[in-house]
Amino acid sequence: MPKTFSTLLSLAFSSVFTLSLTAQKRGKEEPVQLNEKPKLVVGIIVDQMRYDYLTRFWDHYGDDGFKRMVEEGFNCKNNHYNYAPTSTGPGHTSVYTGTTPATHGIIGNNWYDKESGESVYCASDDTYSSVGTTTDDGKMSPHRMNVTTITDEVRLSTQMRGKTIAIALKDRGAVLPGGHTANAAYWFADGKWITSSYYMNSLPKWVDNFNSSNYLNDYKKPWETLKKISTYVESGTDNNKYEGLFDGETAPVFPHDLPKLWAANGEYNLLKATPFGNSVTTDFALQALEAENLGKDDDTDFLAVSYSSTDYVGHMFGVNSKEIQDTYLRLDADLARLFKALDKEVGKGAYTVFLSADHAAIEVPSYIKDQKIPANYIEWDSFKENFEQFLDFTFGTTDIIKNFSNYQYFLDHDVIKNLDLNVREVQEMIAKELLNYDGVDRTYTAYQMWQNNYTHGIPYILQNGYNQKRSGDVLVVLKPGTISYGKTGSTHGSPQIYDTHVPLLFFGKGVKRGSTVERTEIDDIAPTISALLGIAFPNGATGSPVHQVLE
Repeated sequence: MPKTFSTLLSLAFSSVFTLSLTAQKRGKEEPVQLNEKPKLVVGIIVDQMRYDYLTRFWDHYGDDGFKRMVEEGFNCKNNHYNYAPTSTGPGHTSVYTGTTPATHGIIGNNWYDKESGESVYCASDDTYSSVGTTTDDGKMSPHRMNVTTITDEVRLSTQMRGKTIAIALKDRGAVLPGGHTANAAYWFADGKWITSSYYMNSLPKWVDNFNSSNYLNDYKKPWETLKKISTYVESGTDNNKYEGLFDGETAPVFPHDLPKLWAANGEYNLLKATPFGNSVTTDFALQALEAENLGKDDDTDFLAVSYSSTDYVGHMFGVNSKEIQDTYLRLDADLARLFKALDKEVGKGAYTVFLSADHAAIEVPSYIKDQKIPANYIEWDSFKENFEQFLDFTFGTTDIIKNFSNYQYFLDHDVIKNLDLNVREVQEMIAKELLNYDGVDRTYTAYQMWQNNYTHGIPYILQNGYNQKRSGDVLVVLKPGTISYGKTGSTHGSPQIYDTHVPLLFFGKGVKRGSTVERTEIDDIAPTISALLGIAFPNGATGSPVHQVLE
């Protein structure tokens, strides 16, 4: 036999043998990988969490909360919102739908509805009634959300056997993550956990029992720092002019005497603006975990938890306050409680968790301005007279503007038509005029959003937030460091990086240990969980799985 032929034959046999072993190996391993799913997925949204809260307070965190997620899981360090406005309703929706307002339709917490001519709220629905309260606080549903969520897809993939329970202090923080098919969504109103008849006609016995217990009395106490305030060197001075005040306080300093402030600040609603609101949320989530038997069978369940108090505290005291630092240290302890319960009730390594935020927040402009960093405030009324004069002079009427909200002007197209004007030209004329006003950095028109395909930068972010049927005609972007807000506390909503950069952590079953500084975007979360579970993506998903996360 010629040597060359013999060598080739030997290589062929070797290849066949190798392929056979590989096929055998794949035959043994792949079905296990494809069929093994976590018993429970836990989605955690921390309202108004900046990424740097992870690193800034790192040395104060315990081992079993944020640090456990980072050290045992995967940290996406360069994770961003890829649309504006960056606010709570759109944020929660984008995390769970895997897409942006351009597709899912939740373009703000509130927005001007072009069909009805009225402002609408992202979760409101008068066709349903409140459950657990006599107020209108429960008249909610996800009907304004146009697409499915990852929670919907988990339910569909299990023939509706898998449960979804969504929990938050804010109604929109529960209703939107729960999706269209949630077994239950609960939110906090006047000291009780309530829901909507969209989900059920009466509260389960365990919720009634929880509401009637005296657990809230444990939190009607002074808010003191968890650790010695002198160790909180990562935040500003305790008493400064950049922080807001509870009604009845004369200085924004610790301790905050909640019993004394109780009546003047909405009683149990006062807890929302303290870290105790997060603890109340954790208490209820732990009860739901046990009472609903989540993660106890072969069908994957979903627990969606949103921590809202971080947002209330940030708005009140600002991102550089002692209060925000203490709130995150206490949240870290609440996360440790949650993970410990998951280990016990579901089993360590049997569940998967992701944690992100619905938006970040700006440093208080009055503070950074005092540090000689460019920053400012814009008062819309300050140029209202000049703007109306422009409208009168140019178009002969101010009626051409129907509404201004979410930094968008809505034009009256009927008026434009009656004046025999071109909509595109009117949009451009107004956009150019607005550039003359202090605080305005740039403007874009609806025509630009329709005609162009932006791939990066501010216009890309605006376009992802632009819904053709719901958004306005002229979009306004303020200068970096400029906000329309009070002189104390922090806010959000812009396409600037301080509002878009938020944490994204994964840990648990199916997740690698590691980190990346490659850019990830908020609509990548739901596709990543879908890929991990081996189920369909939400039906409007535009994001992609973060492949580095998955084992």
